Amino acid sequence: MEEGGVSMDEKIKVMPCACFSHDDQGGRLKIDMEMPGVDKKNISLDMRKDSFCVSAPRGQDTEYSGCFKLAHEVVPEETEAQYESGLLKIFAPIRDWDHRVNVTIR
Repeated sequence: MEEGGVSMDEKIKVMPCACFSHDDQGGRLKIDMEMPGVDKKNISLDMRKDSFCVSAPRGQDTEYSGCFKLAHEVVPEETEAQYESGLLKIFAPIRDWDHRVNVTIR
């Protein structure tokens, strides 16, 4: 049991709300995650080339936790993240962004 009588297994797990977009100029995937009420130093972010997992405790009995599949393959080693005012912003370079083909619509 942790302090307050709630063990880690008993915490309520909440999926953070996520918004995915990309910038056409820089070829980066941008992910905004709503995670209000957490301490930046307690956020865990694990990036892979095609997915990521994030978790962070909030208070005594709640934990944000979720794993997400990415639409684009990214370069995990070059990923950057910042947390401010309850919003975790993740920026990941999209692998082979410049290699694309314009398809004619008929």
